[in-house]
Amino acid sequence: MTKETNENFSQEDVQLSKEELNKRRAEITAYYKDHIKDLKVQKEYEELLRDIEKTRAERVQAQMYLAQIMAGPETGSPEEINNARNEAVKQAAEDWNAEQNIAPPKRTLKRAD
Repeated sequence: MTKETNENFSQEDVQLSKEELNKRRAEITAYYKDHIKDLKVQKEYEELLRDIEKTRAERVQAQMYLAQIMAGPETGSPEEINNARNEAVKQAAEDWNAEQNIAPPKRTLKRAD
């Protein structure tokens, strides 16, 4: 601001601005205080979801590890090894789905008119 601009404002204008600023500051503070409770609940919810997903990933990883151990040493062609791994992963996923009571998606036939 230039010196001329400062001279155009009276003391009342400056006081009014300070009062408005304090009022606005109080409104903003109240708004944030009101929402802190909700945000804490949301944070707890998100943390629980994260922990659940982490636990599920660890369980699937452990099942895959056990399936690889049960499969024994990898002998044979690379194609046979890859097929065995795919089968172990598929079995681990089916076991996990059964444990979670998740039914496989139903297949439907496409109808030709």
